[in-house]
Amino acid sequence: MKDRLSTFLVLLAAVLWGTTGTAQTFAPPDTHPISFGAMRLAFGGTTLLLFVALQGKLKLKNWPLKEVILAALCMACYQPFFFSAVKITGVAIGTVVAIGSSPILAGIMEWIFKKTMPTKSWWLATVVAISGCLLLFTTNGAVKVQPFGILLSLGAGLSFATYTLVSKELLKTQAPDTVVAVVFTLAAIMLAPLLFLFDLSWLFQINGIGTSLYLGVFATGIAYLLFSKGLVKIPASTAVTLSLFEPLTAALLGAFLIGETLSIQAWFGVALIFLAIVVVSIAPRNISSSKPKQELESEYIKSASK
Repeated sequence: MKDRLSTFLVLLAAVLWGTTGTAQTFAPPDTHPISFGAMRLAFGGTTLLLFVALQGKLKLKNWPLKEVILAALCMACYQPFFFSAVKITGVAIGTVVAIGSSPILAGIMEWIFKKTMPTKSWWLATVVAISGCLLLFTTNGAVKVQPFGILLSLGAGLSFATYTLVSKELLKTQAPDTVVAVVFTLAAIMLAPLLFLFDLSWLFQINGIGTSLYLGVFATGIAYLLFSKGLVKIPASTAVTLSLFEPLTAALLGAFLIGETLSIQAWFGVALIFLAIVVVSIAPRNISSSKPKQELESEYIKSASK
């Protein structure tokens, strides 16, 4: 049951992430995506930092400095990598490569560093979900394959995958809300110098501050808090695969709220992503292949006796 709840929390986080594109349509037209991404982190991190501080949860002990800095650096890098990739190579290829590469990279890193082999059902779900994303985003024919844009997209995918793996380590000693608050605040500080390169007059408009607050507090802060809470009980590779529910949410919101038209091919992609989520949700948890046979048998006996 705990695994099912964790799966639901990660899916709910992905739904909130999926509202980002729709919410951005209400921002002022002269808003630069990189400055917008920096403000998202600033609002999200500051809100959660105040929340945990008022609750007395913010403590400076037992924080592994290397992991904290790496997680913050990954989250800071994701914003310019992703938005720049989309600008260079287009929304379709930029989004598919960034989001689609994340679960594969997470699974490979989990295999290398954690000695945990992803299950066959995970590979099946991941391939099906990525195929669904391809159908979802490459239906308009406007596809530009630019090598530098692809490289930036892979950088975004690697950033999110690494952030997920490192966050799982931080969650062993710190509460999920504290981890997200600290990491996002540090990431916002890292991106702060970029704000001086762009015009921020959009922020002082009602729709500018409104969309920034929504994306910062809900689609970033609360979303990553839910993601971290779910990450406590499920493998990092599974969590990243479940996050592919984000583009599906974005596509459905575009179709039903903004009036965008989805082709039959795109609807087939939606169905594939749904199928992948079902597969990865009902699949058994990964068990590390590095554990000796006796330990695995002992775990099986204990779980059977509960």
